[in-house]
Amino acid sequence: MKTALLASVAALSLALTTGAAQAQTPAAVEQPLLHGVAAEVQPDRMRADIEALVGFGTRHTLSETQSETRGIGAARRWTERQFRAIGADCGGCLTIALPADTVTGRRVPNPTEVVNVLAIQRGTTDPDRVIVISGHIDSRVTDVMDFTSDAPGANDDASGVAAVLEAARILSKHKFPATLVYAVLSGEEQGLLGGKILADYATAQGWKVEANLNNDIVGNSEGQNGVRDTTRVRVFSEGTKTVETPEQAERRRYNGGEVDSSSRNLARFVDGIADRYLANFDVEMIYRTDRYGRGGDQVEMLKAGFPAVRISEGAENYDRQHQDLRVEDGVHYGDTLDGVDFAYLGQVARLNIVSMAALASAPAAPTEVAIAGAVKPDTTVTWATVPGAVGYRVWWRSTTAPQWTYSRAAPADATTLVLPNIVIDDWFFGVSAISADGYESPVVFPGAPGAF
Repeated sequence: MKTALLASVAALSLALTTGAAQAQTPAAVEQPLLHGVAAEVQPDRMRADIEALVGFGTRHTLSETQSETRGIGAARRWTERQFRAIGADCGGCLTIALPADTVTGRRVPNPTEVVNVLAIQRGTTDPDRVIVISGHIDSRVTDVMDFTSDAPGANDDASGVAAVLEAARILSKHKFPATLVYAVLSGEEQGLLGGKILADYATAQGWKVEANLNNDIVGNSEGQNGVRDTTRVRVFSEGTKTVETPEQAERRRYNGGEVDSSSRNLARFVDGIADRYLANFDVEMIYRTDRYGRGGDQVEMLKAGFPAVRISEGAENYDRQHQDLRVEDGVHYGDTLDGVDFAYLGQVARLNIVSMAALASAPAAPTEVAIAGAVKPDTTVTWATVPGAVGYRVWWRSTTAPQWTYSRAAPADATTLVLPNIVIDDWFFGVSAISADGYESPVVFPGAPGAF
């Protein structure tokens, strides 16, 4: 009887401490700005962008660079003009950068200049903290070395470039504490070359990249089996960090953190955005760095130690990827404009734009997050003060739960919170920071595994 009574008291104490389960909502209060920027997305404008890019015939990395009407050079210059026009509309709020490298390699037999096109919107109060959206402008057909055949690349990846341009058009009308970077990358199909150039440039600039949202193949809603699904998008994220050292790996294997890298908690943040601000559109978190055996430019950002995710459509059609234009047995092959669902692409763009606005408006993700409580009934969570934060939330969840579920608030001057009767062995923990107007950072898992 006494044992049963003690168990009941313990269960009641836990319930009173944790409260009702809740998924993390990246904005602690409802934000009209986020609803507003979502409403500004214009799928017809993105259609015009993709039509223009398809009109260059091929955008293969090794293709023509001098023509104004065909090839990768013409496409890059067109993109630069779009960014400059957007910058003019916002009173010069965008700085254009063209980081480049001359590359040779397995898929680049002769020295070739690979050029990215970036538009940088400098933050007002925290400009070294950077949120990046990216997509790649180059295209290809079946033979990755064929740089002369038409390669429309409507979905792979003019759709991603269109999302980047739409984000720039909408978010450039607003000011944010953190810096936003709109990145159109080259050379992805030849070995993630543009991703490497972007990562190197970010490192050289001293950027504290908090997030890279890499959009690659985001405009199709009909799968290979003919089933159409307009309600979901996949967000891929690494579980353990690419830059993890052997010593960090050993500690993480013992104490946990396999599913709590900064990139994984960025994915959770984006998932929360979809749940709160998008109608009938869900993020499906995929616990992989990328699709099986495949890759995207976010991989190079991960190699530089930056949090990054890949955003891709929920249902791919492989007849429309990396294919020569042809019809065989009544099946149309090739990445053409009719394979893009512009209403669906609009939803993906909204997800990116709202996520970027929320991240750039929130305080920086907390640092020096740590936990203590071995052989104790309580857990103590600590962190460093975050500039601009007026409060924090300490989060915890079951070690098998995919989402953060319980939280307690802490005031602006706090760097420690004790969780009574929450045993450190049984839960995973994290901390987020909250701004004066209610924006919330991603959750940070303790130690090297989760640090942003």
